[in-house]
Amino acid sequence: MQPRTLAELADHVGGRVVGDGGRTITAAATLENAGPGQITFLSNAKYASLVNKTRAAAVVIKNEMSSPAALLVVGDPYYAFTQIVVLLYGHRKHPPVGISPKAHIDPSARLGRDCHVHPFAVVCGDVRIGDRCVLYPGVFLGPGTVVGDDCLLYPNAVVYDDCRLGARVIVQANATIGQDGFGFATHRGVHHKIPQIGRVVIEDDVEIGSGAVVERGALDDTIVGQGTKIGDTVTIGHGTRIGPHCLLVPQAGIAGSVRIGHHCVIGGQVGIVGHIRIGDMVRIGAQAGVIGDVPDGAEIIGSPAIDAGKARRAYALIETLPGMRRSIKDVEKRLARLEESDA
Repeated sequence: MQPRTLAELADHVGGRVVGDGGRTITAAATLENAGPGQITFLSNAKYASLVNKTRAAAVVIKNEMSSPAALLVVGDPYYAFTQIVVLLYGHRKHPPVGISPKAHIDPSARLGRDCHVHPFAVVCGDVRIGDRCVLYPGVFLGPGTVVGDDCLLYPNAVVYDDCRLGARVIVQANATIGQDGFGFATHRGVHHKIPQIGRVVIEDDVEIGSGAVVERGALDDTIVGQGTKIGDTVTIGHGTRIGPHCLLVPQAGIAGSVRIGHHCVIGGQVGIVGHIRIGDMVRIGAQAGVIGDVPDGAEIIGSPAIDAGKARRAYALIETLPGMRRSIKDVEKRLARLEESDA
């Protein structure tokens, strides 16, 4: 790691320094744990009190406030801090192993320039791999698969036949792309498997988390849009189409033939039924159960999922329900006594 002055970091992120710009920054840390020589950030107002007592050398922040640390003031502190961490540490380095003799590469496969294929990776027939790709041990690329430039597939990532990966796609360990969708025709009590003849198309700059599954389409392709990030153990059903720049938090499950717009955020353990449309810029809270179409820009929570504002008001009443029940029963008894008196 290359130490930098605070002034150099400010130039890198387009911010301004309040305090000593000559301070040397040697590491990054959280606001609570940062110490001398380290830089941290504030992006959530509920942690603002920590800025007044931090031991950090500098804090990346949106607005000036009192602090023993120097401040790097910038419009988007979280993004700026990300840029700083990349500058200080860089991304994970991948060993230049070349093509291991212990990898199996079919003679008909074609690899681009400067690829690195680790032992026990399997590249099947008619696979096309772009330049500067890395395949870690246990990676499987099925027949006819196409992988774009600068892709990174971690150990035991599996891509079934005829799938398409764009450029700069990252597939974390044990993820599966292109497996058969969950499609069966039930006839007289017996479940008959339906051939899944579509593909999976992963567009540029997508990242797929560990243990995630993207099912191939039953008839139409399953598509994950450019820049979308998929968390660990997410399941995407056959024929679903996800727009660009969405975030799918770990353990979400999406059934088949769903249409999801751009820049949507889907929380952890969300369940979405099949054959519905989720609009653009939608936010879905954790553990929500989505059973119908969702309009553009909506924020929904709960199971079944409803408008977040209504849901919060409804949930706020839950803990008062026992008392309300007792009050209602008391009123009913009093009314009954009054009716008896009138009779």
